[in-house]
Amino acid sequence: MDDAELEPSELGTHTYWQKAYTKEIINFEDHGDPGDVWFGEDSAYRVIKWICQCGIPQDTSVIDLGCGNGYTLKELAREGFSNLLGVDYCNEAITLAEKVAKDQFPVIRFQVFDITNDDVKTLGKFGLVHDKGTYDAISLSPEDAKLKRQKYIDQVVEMLAENGLFVITSCNWTEEELLKHFAEKLKLKCIIPTPQFNFGGKVGNMVSSVVFVAK
Repeated sequence: MDDAELEPSELGTHTYWQKAYTKEIINFEDHGDPGDVWFGEDSAYRVIKWICQCGIPQDTSVIDLGCGNGYTLKELAREGFSNLLGVDYCNEAITLAEKVAKDQFPVIRFQVFDITNDDVKTLGKFGLVHDKGTYDAISLSPEDAKLKRQKYIDQVVEMLAENGLFVITSCNWTEEELLKHFAEKLKLKCIIPTPQFNFGGKVGNMVSSVVFVAK
């Protein structure tokens, strides 16, 4: 594991997300606004497109870790995926996701679940595990971030079915760092291309999207 850790942030606290999703619930009830898409819709679309084209059956069991308002799962449901579970450690996020998905997306299930504390065996196995921002948030925790990251990695490995795929998008860790973090227990399948920027003669990515497969 890489010893370098991120600077702690309020984005790594439960209180921050409680307040954020409480506000988004009010906005949805008042104006029908489902809330923000973490990292933007373009970033989400690239991953959704990759999932739809990677060859897995549409009845594959899919879990979205830190599902927020459920955007990714709704888009997968639109594409025909039918075995979808969204989990989040924030009750308010699940409340919002259920309100947004109600009636239109009955194939999506939502559940309060804390991947760094709860027993992942209660969820079962999944053919595809998706994360956009949850590993980032855990990495920004003011308390025991490194320990929580390791717990997260162990839990992801545990929930992957045989030949299951793990798709992670991060704006805090580079592709190289993600490979270093997960390589011990998962095998790299591919990198999903993301937009690059050039600064000071160096080329980088605003976000990193990496796909691993269970060893």
